[in-house]
Amino acid sequence: MDFVSGLPFTLSKEDAIWVTVDRLTKSAHFVLIRTNYSLDKLVELYVSQIVRLHGVPIFIVSDRDPRFKLRFWKKLQDALGTKLQFSTIFNPQIDGQYERIIQILEDMLRCCILEFEGTWERYLPLIEFAYNNSFNRVSKRHLMRICTVINVVHHCIGLSSVKIRYTGSI
Repeated sequence: MDFVSGLPFTLSKEDAIWVTVDRLTKSAHFVLIRTNYSLDKLVELYVSQIVRLHGVPIFIVSDRDPRFKLRFWKKLQDALGTKLQFSTIFNPQIDGQYERIIQILEDMLRCCILEFEGTWERYLPLIEFAYNNSFNRVSKRHLMRICTVINVVHHCIGLSSVKIRYTGSI
């Protein structure tokens, strides 16, 4: 999880985007937020925007962003039954994935701001769709196709077989 902040204010006064990434499929969610949201509001958004669609995560990886103080993560961890793993700043194995996605998101936002004269908020869902519909060179699949296949796996088939097929490892 990471943030893109310092954006121009939207009509509803949001000025940041909360980026979450599924490590298996590399699909991302871009949640519109305000930089001054409380920890309780961020927990509420996480549950309504991420857990609602994907269930409770087994691990949450985060750099040590000030918005994610330890008490917030302990509270969320207790509520969801997840295990917390902090990365160090600029850890290339973990942060590189987020930094690349954030770079792509910022490029797409710049295009919207230039093309549509600052109304980027309206296009954020389409930016998320465009990113998630892109081709992944590692898996050699479109991200949405991987998500669809995983979501239609029969309950008797283990997820590990899907991981092996689409990522080459468990």
